[in-house]
Amino acid sequence: MSVPFSRARGYDPKHPEVLAINPKGQVPVLVDGPLALFDSTIILEYLEDRHPTPPLYPRDVVERARCRQLEAAADEILFPLVFELISEVFYKPAGERDEQRIARARAGIARHYDGLERRLAERPHLCGEYSVADIGYLLTVTFAANLGALLTDAHPRLQAWYGRVLARPPVAKEIAGLAGAAQQLAG
Repeated sequence: MSVPFSRARGYDPKHPEVLAINPKGQVPVLVDGPLALFDSTIILEYLEDRHPTPPLYPRDVVERARCRQLEAAADEILFPLVFELISEVFYKPAGERDEQRIARARAGIARHYDGLERRLAERPHLCGEYSVADIGYLLTVTFAANLGALLTDAHPRLQAWYGRVLARPPVAKEIAGLAGAAQQLAG
């Protein structure tokens, strides 16, 4: 799916106009005409309803529930571990970092990757076909890798999955845009 959108430079999640749309003060936010949505799960469900082809959720009700659970796990289980790295690696200079906290976060991420590795044993994507689960995990895995929790040879299926997802032209375009933004933040 490719849905046109625009990015505002200098995004400020605590700006009053942003908070009027998103009281959580977080990304993402989607404004589509008169509709303003926040929360990635709600946005993905809306996009699926608005643009059902190609589907981002399996059609089978059981597989659809599993897919939703995986997308939630990316946000609610893996991302908190990655946020530990963000707090230490991104926001603190090297001499002030809690190395034990970093090691615990990286170990937790590796354990989570073990489960994804098993899931990918018999399928090219987390829910068989490209889905919201892949979208949910992509950025979190990318953030983790950028903060030193790299995909290693211990997770060859996950590495191959990451390559397949990155090879999708819309994904490659957005990841390149994020890399450029990260370079600007780094100065």
